[in-house]
Amino acid sequence: MAVYFDHRVEAPDSSGAAVLVSWHSSVCVLAVGSVNASTGGSVDLYLQQGEHVELCHVERGFSPSLLQWHPTKPLLAVGWETGETILLSHPSGEHTPLPNNTHTACITVLEWSSNGSRLVTGDQAGVMAVWRVDARGKLQGSPLIKHDYSKPLTCCIFRPPPPAEDVAMLARAAVSGDESALDMFNWKKSNKGAAFALGSQEGLAFYISTADGSVFSVDEQARSVALLSVESAVQKMWYSKRRAVLAVVTESLLLSQFTLGPEGFAEEISKVKLSSRGGQHSDIVWTENGLLITASGEQHIRLWDVELDDHYALSLDESLGFEKGELLNCVSFCTSKQVLAAGTSRGRVALWHMVTVSDQKGDSKTQWKLQTPAEVEGNITQLQWGSSSHLLAVCSSSGVVILSEHVMCSHYSQQMAAVQLTPTHLSLANFNTNTHITFHTDTHIRAVQVTKDMVAVWNGKYITVYEPSGQTLHSTGSFQCESAALALHEENIYTIEPNRVQIRTPQGTVKQLLVFSEAEGNPTLLSVCGSYLAVGTDTSHVRVFNLTRREAKPLGVTKNLCELIPDLGALRSVKCNASGSQLSVLITQVNGRPDNKVYFYDIELDTLSYFDFFTGRPESSLAQSDDSQRTQCEGELAARCPVSQFWDENEPRLFVCETVPVNSDLLSSSKSQTEKEDVMVVMFFVTQEHGLLLQDSQPKPATLLSLLALDTPYYYYICKLLFRRGGLVLPDLGEDGDQGQVVSTPAATPQLPSSSPQMVVRRALRDFVGLESCEKQTRDAMLNFSFYLTIGDMDEAFKAIKLIKSEAVWENMARMCVKSRRLDVARVCLGNMGNARAARALRDAEKEPELEAQVAVLATQLGMLEDAERLYKSCGRFDLLNKFYQAAGQWQQAVETAETNDRIHLRTTYYSYAKHLEAMGDKNLALVYFEKSDTHRFEVPRMLMEDNVSLEIYINKMKDKDLYKWWGHYLESQSDMEAALHYYAFAQDYLSQVRVHCYLGNIQKASEIANETGNRAASYHVARQYEGQDEISQSVHFYTRAQAYNNAIRLCKENNLDEQLMNLALLSNPEDMMDTAMYYEEKGTHMDRAVMLYHKAGHVSKALELAFATEQFGALQLIAEDLNETSDPALLARCSDFFIKHAQYQKAVELLVAAKKYHEALQLCLVQSLTITEDLAESLTVPKDSTHLSEAGRKELLEKIADCCMRQGNYHLATKKYTQAGNKTKAMRALLKSGDTEKIVFFAGVSRQKEIYIMAANYLQSLDWRNDPEIMKNIISFYTKGRALDLLAGFYEACAEVEIDDYQNYEKAYGALTEACKCLNKAKGRSEDEADSRFLILTHRLGLIKRFIQARRMYEEDPVESVRMCESLLEEKDLDPAVRVGDVYGFLVEHYCHNGNFQQAWSKIEELRSTRPNINVSLYVSQTSLEALQNAAGIRLVYKNANTHAAEDDEEVEEDENINH
Repeated sequence: MAVYFDHRVEAPDSSGAAVLVSWHSSVCVLAVGSVNASTGGSVDLYLQQGEHVELCHVERGFSPSLLQWHPTKPLLAVGWETGETILLSHPSGEHTPLPNNTHTACITVLEWSSNGSRLVTGDQAGVMAVWRVDARGKLQGSPLIKHDYSKPLTCCIFRPPPPAEDVAMLARAAVSGDESALDMFNWKKSNKGAAFALGSQEGLAFYISTADGSVFSVDEQARSVALLSVESAVQKMWYSKRRAVLAVVTESLLLSQFTLGPEGFAEEISKVKLSSRGGQHSDIVWTENGLLITASGEQHIRLWDVELDDHYALSLDESLGFEKGELLNCVSFCTSKQVLAAGTSRGRVALWHMVTVSDQKGDSKTQWKLQTPAEVEGNITQLQWGSSSHLLAVCSSSGVVILSEHVMCSHYSQQMAAVQLTPTHLSLANFNTNTHITFHTDTHIRAVQVTKDMVAVWNGKYITVYEPSGQTLHSTGSFQCESAALALHEENIYTIEPNRVQIRTPQGTVKQLLVFSEAEGNPTLLSVCGSYLAVGTDTSHVRVFNLTRREAKPLGVTKNLCELIPDLGALRSVKCNASGSQLSVLITQVNGRPDNKVYFYDIELDTLSYFDFFTGRPESSLAQSDDSQRTQCEGELAARCPVSQFWDENEPRLFVCETVPVNSDLLSSSKSQTEKEDVMVVMFFVTQEHGLLLQDSQPKPATLLSLLALDTPYYYYICKLLFRRGGLVLPDLGEDGDQGQVVSTPAATPQLPSSSPQMVVRRALRDFVGLESCEKQTRDAMLNFSFYLTIGDMDEAFKAIKLIKSEAVWENMARMCVKSRRLDVARVCLGNMGNARAARALRDAEKEPELEAQVAVLATQLGMLEDAERLYKSCGRFDLLNKFYQAAGQWQQAVETAETNDRIHLRTTYYSYAKHLEAMGDKNLALVYFEKSDTHRFEVPRMLMEDNVSLEIYINKMKDKDLYKWWGHYLESQSDMEAALHYYAFAQDYLSQVRVHCYLGNIQKASEIANETGNRAASYHVARQYEGQDEISQSVHFYTRAQAYNNAIRLCKENNLDEQLMNLALLSNPEDMMDTAMYYEEKGTHMDRAVMLYHKAGHVSKALELAFATEQFGALQLIAEDLNETSDPALLARCSDFFIKHAQYQKAVELLVAAKKYHEALQLCLVQSLTITEDLAESLTVPKDSTHLSEAGRKELLEKIADCCMRQGNYHLATKKYTQAGNKTKAMRALLKSGDTEKIVFFAGVSRQKEIYIMAANYLQSLDWRNDPEIMKNIISFYTKGRALDLLAGFYEACAEVEIDDYQNYEKAYGALTEACKCLNKAKGRSEDEADSRFLILTHRLGLIKRFIQARRMYEEDPVESVRMCESLLEEKDLDPAVRVGDVYGFLVEHYCHNGNFQQAWSKIEELRSTRPNINVSLYVSQTSLEALQNAAGIRLVYKNANTHAAEDDEEVEEDENINH
């Protein structure tokens, strides 16, 4: 927490009320302009603590109007209301006036250029001048330009220069090998252009505005051009370099934005009226990022983001000390700290810290967190942050105060704690005596150290030593010292000087020097723990000294941590433990960012280890042995950074540190601005044997500021300090409660009484809750138990506590088991506690599958509710978490959990919450949750039963039918029948309406309601009423509408209403139908109705019997249609006989089949020639597993069915039944008769029987196999599979004949006959005589064909031999079956004709005609040869019976086919 030291400026007596303040941008010098009504005005300069610079005092008889510092040099431009302008130099006090004739009216514009080489001045008369200032800050004569705008000038800004080249970036790029960067450094390369500009260029163009709303642009050549115009006087201007946009705010708070072109062109892009009171009193600030902040004397300040076009307002919070109605007058924004300061009308400085948060989508959003205010006297009129970000100048009605921000000092040692309250007040707490003192010092407090007998305070220059004396402190010594670090031990004070540490007495006498070498550096950090001093230097060296003796002795050697820690920039904090064996270090990295690790240096072993809070893990060699604990560590501690560290004052193993998220300024939260920081307090055991062991981690309590110390069994925390209505609120958050006291403190010189509440509170360690006052033996035993439990050594853990009998100790050990999740140890602890209830709950929790859920039950029993809640969440058992919240009375959390994660119990949760609210007397809210649980229809009337008015209002508001009905019942019970009827009508409860109307004797109205609505219950009630009045017809009518048919039937029977009886019976159930049928049968009338009712009731046998007895054939026909195989077989047979007699054979067959009389059904089909359809055939087919027929009988029946189908020509169905009967041969014959070639081929393929293959092949031979290769292929395949080689041979012979007769292709014929011979050769074993004779004949035919083929082939080479071979063939007697005679003669005739021997050719023709008189010569001799021959012989051939030969051939083919078949 920060404390603001207030330094009132040491103003001269002649100075009046301050009206202007201005900080220099780089030097800590404040300029203040004052006005004295009697003497005039003055300007003074002050240093950062308010010291007046006497040489820099300027007085005039008139008031100063503007102050403006040079951007780099300590040179102040002062404008006066008379038009005089001077340049005041610091610290010499030299002032240079501008020429007197330049301005004659009040100065309204003073603006320096970015480098300070130009100064623009302007006055209320409209005169503007630009002055040149040299590098030494001297004014160069007359103005460069002077222009008269004739209107008062109001505002001026310089246009920022274009960005210059970054030399450092170019240098890095050049070193890495970037050629373009290297070229830019090479001035001699002409082709690369001019060299780059070193340093930033100065922009000399500026914009200036006048009171009539005009804005002018003045360029570098001093040319002024009118740029734009707005409605009223311009109050502020801002230029956006990124967008090249000029934003203008007028006195009426109208914000306009203009885009600027390259030639002085401006175009308005937006215009917005800012919400505010407006006027001259508005204080307006622009930030670098385009955030416009205005304060207009209202209770809030307004912010407008020009870049994002977003606006919002910030207001004060009374809980932080602001008063109701407090107004905000002025604002100032510190860019480096991102802090907005605002001055109020009650003398408070409100501070908002700007943070950027990112949501889950990655979008960033700005949030402002209001801090505790600082207070001054009077109404604050002006604020300005100084060159140093911790300085803030406040100008109020009482004067000027410089607020200097410092970190609040605090220290703890030996049960003494000191906390700074204000710049001059300390809160001291002695926990040994339980006393609290608030002490006022004479100087500002910059550091404080305490021991049990001494308090040392340092103000930056002096150290003052105090000793407690009762309820006060008295000074025992004071000495000058500028040491930035301070430490105490017993009677010694430790301070630092370059390269050494001084050990002083309380009076300041140096007793001993601890010298550090030049390489070891200058000491900067001091820390005492127990009797050991830890020292850290500016060169990152550390060393520990033993203070137990008279003189301090070093332990080990001075260690250079830069050798062990990479990227070490500087040491942030160095602490040692109580035994001096371990040193913990927090560092800052080279890049200036805090390191995420905390380092531990073992002095004895000279080793360094660390815990990385970014990953949530120690280094690999120090990993936890318990995986669950390591997982917990990673989940809770990952992505964090340590900010403070402490060792236990007495226990050397215990170490604790505070951690925050890595990007703690970017907390992704949408909660209020007073949200607590996410600070986690983490404790470790640190030993040489086991390294780092995570012992505990818990969030810092929200009501506390920070951790101060660790002293077992307590954490010591600093309370948050709040200002409220001129007083200090010091929350007393100790063990006695969370009370706070308001202590009245005047803002200027606060006086705090000694009885003020404590600022430091103790919180027991989790393992010591309830054992805060235990003796040292028990405390050590608990620490040892916790340590051994952490490392998993249960034997040593129980050994450490075996002598402890206290139930409180066992309870604390059970609490440790929650943290370590050791349920086995917890059972032992609960047993020693005698806590049977908790032991039972833990045993019952074993049924839960998640370990965390079981541990949560233990935590609940031990009162560790936060741990139980966290465990339930971690294991995802939101159902148990819901029950936990309900049991703890946290109903809002229970409802939220049910709504988001436990929706299966949502209605139950609503109901339980409603019951709770009812018990608490909050019936209005209970109504809401009864409705959400959908139980309001009976719970709300029960709850509001005693308040009838409220209940009726609720029912009318809900308009729920069930509630209307309930309320109607209630009113009926109260005999309010009219109102009851009214609500019954709303509820559409027709039964209740009818009941009430009947009760009132209005049965006619009841009948109307029943008829109109058709409500069954209402109709039944009316029917009963009419029956009681003996109105039978009406009663039957309403019984029928109520579907109470049995009652209607009863009345019809009793009153002989037979005509209505039949229809009612048909509408009713089977029992009523049977009863009515029996009624008709007994009366002997309407027997057809009796038969129909028996049939409809399902009593078919009785219906048939009655139909046969009364010969009702029409009814019998209808009944038979419903008969099926489940009917009585005898009944089926009887019905079938009936249908046979009446020639309805089809129906008779169906009934016979249903009766399982298959043979009789089939015989009836044969006798009566009934067509057997596929459905009938299937119904006649008995299933294989049927018990009615044996397998043989089943096959016989199937064959009979198939025979019948064959007779009827249904070959496909016959094939199917033959196949089902297993007779595939007959199935094939049936299929052959169908002529379905495709199915024949398929059936043959799947049957795999020889006979079927042969039958199929024989069938296929009857087809046109000559022109269908697929058929020929199947024939050969089937003969082969059927092993009918002789038939196959015959087929090959037929193929050979086709080749010869049709195509004269003797080569293919020869091949076919060769295959036939092969087949016959294989078939010799079956019938040798026949096979041998056929084989010999085929062999002879093959020989003849072969000779003829050879003769034809030889003709080209040896015609004579070829002719001779043909002549010899003609001499063969049986040539013709093998080789056609005509082909041989034709060959010879062609030969002779070709050689011109027509005589010989003619003789061969005559020879052919003599042997074969009817032969057609043209079939064997070409037409060309015949023409040549006839022309040579002069004779024309005459053909007789030209077709005779063809006919003979056909007969021969048919003969052959018959043979083959």
